[in-house]
Amino acid sequence: MSHMIPLEGETSKKRVCYFYDSDIGGFHYGPGHPMKPTRIRMCHSLVMNYGLYKKMEIFRAKPATKREMTQFHSDEYIEFLNRITPSNMNSYVKEQHKYNVGDDCPVFDGLFDYCSISAGGSMEGAARLSRDKCDIAINWAGGLHHAKKSEASGFCYVNDIVLGILELLRYHNRVLYIDIDVHHGDGVEEAFYTTDRVMTVSFHKYGEYFPGTGELRDTGVMKGKHYSLNFPLRDGISDENYQSVFEPVIQQVMQLYDPSAIVLQCGTDSLSGDKLGCLNLSMRGHANCVKFIKSFNRPLLLLGGGGYTMRNVSRAWAYETGLAAGVELGPEIPMNEYYEYFGPDYELDVKSSNTDDMNSPAYLDRVKRIVMENLRHCGGPPSVQMSDIPSLPIDMALDDPNQDEDLIPPDTRRHRRLLDSRRQADGELSDSDDEGEGGRTDHSDHRDASTSRNEGVTGRKFGIMTSAPMAFSAGPSAHSTAARILSSGTVKMDVDDGGDTPPSVENGSNGEGSVGERMNGVNQEMAVDEPVTEEVKP
Repeated sequence: MSHMIPLEGETSKKRVCYFYDSDIGGFHYGPGHPMKPTRIRMCHSLVMNYGLYKKMEIFRAKPATKREMTQFHSDEYIEFLNRITPSNMNSYVKEQHKYNVGDDCPVFDGLFDYCSISAGGSMEGAARLSRDKCDIAINWAGGLHHAKKSEASGFCYVNDIVLGILELLRYHNRVLYIDIDVHHGDGVEEAFYTTDRVMTVSFHKYGEYFPGTGELRDTGVMKGKHYSLNFPLRDGISDENYQSVFEPVIQQVMQLYDPSAIVLQCGTDSLSGDKLGCLNLSMRGHANCVKFIKSFNRPLLLLGGGGYTMRNVSRAWAYETGLAAGVELGPEIPMNEYYEYFGPDYELDVKSSNTDDMNSPAYLDRVKRIVMENLRHCGGPPSVQMSDIPSLPIDMALDDPNQDEDLIPPDTRRHRRLLDSRRQADGELSDSDDEGEGGRTDHSDHRDASTSRNEGVTGRKFGIMTSAPMAFSAGPSAHSTAARILSSGTVKMDVDDGGDTPPSVENGSNGEGSVGERMNGVNQEMAVDEPVTEEVKP
């Protein structure tokens, strides 16, 4: 049976950039912690053994630097993450309390490197989308949507999503952020709560559930009023009910807001059977959201997020990688290094359970009506003046005519970027090319994966690992939020921690740590109508 089947109705093939760093699976939050970065490695193993590498470009992004992270996060917080280790953490007790590190967000070996890899993939994916080097960028190591400006939260330390959106805003008038994680995307909503340049739409479990935000009435403030949409859900929502609210809301958002780029956070803790989730989506119900968003043909950044039943996380993200690349993966999981994790059926599908759906049609209709009404108040897409953006050295590097392999002498070593960018044309290769002795799917090379997995979940009084009541607030997090879109094109988000020091205004003209600099580029300028300089307590 074929591992990949072309999708029906595909009008055009998408150029897909897939970001993966082999180091990501080597990080460990600690014994008993439900967040396991190994899930990214499991997903990548499925992606490769299904043969998806033939359908897309695979890159290892440069890890984000401290300067790049401080485009959103405070200098002090990033410096703290860079310095703290398990061996010296007793010297940072006060700082751990200040930055909410510990408990849900523990200190572990390589913490800063882990954050750098996650953020680097999202930022470089956004940069490639903005420079029209791909149509869809994928970073399953990203999607850490709870991190705040100066605070870790919900297993998240650095908010790669906000950093990626800031890069997109250098080239795009309006960016749409959609979150299908079971938890509210509070960190992203808070970052853009006062601007109309980014619309955030979150579908999440609400009510005595982490993080306790995302109420129906939280719609933004100042220029961002009505540009934050929340769709609170109850336990056990089915595929059909989820689709009945997701597609109409997003369709209306696309018509009224008309974004030029989309970021989709694909948290898989909304799947049935998740250790921390309480919804009841099947793999195909979850993937339907990806397929629907892809149909709008806008530059799309696909990110990971939550998901704590590893075998289901890897199944869903591998399947959605295939959808992005224009193929549907076959039902039988191919041999791979984690094959034993997928027993006893060794099939790709994640099915819904027979749990009760607490979302009645009347409830969903009422919430949908209110969300649509909030959306109608946004008044159409905001107008943003943009300046001409000169080309970057990265563009010249990517467009080098020597990338044509036929023009390179046979004795010349190929550049790594050229090797990474190889893709298979339809009919060029068959699955049999990978079989047999020495092939990638040689069953004799299969390593039995250990099936012993730590099922324990440590209890916390108020955290993502418990359903205990949260402290509710009027706004996203009861912080004072000020958003500034500076004339230099650097978008700076300041979130006051409640002190007396006023938010600082930084001149972004130097562009230190920008993605353009990371990609051997130069800083770009973008004119906007006016900076937002007021401080508002939502």
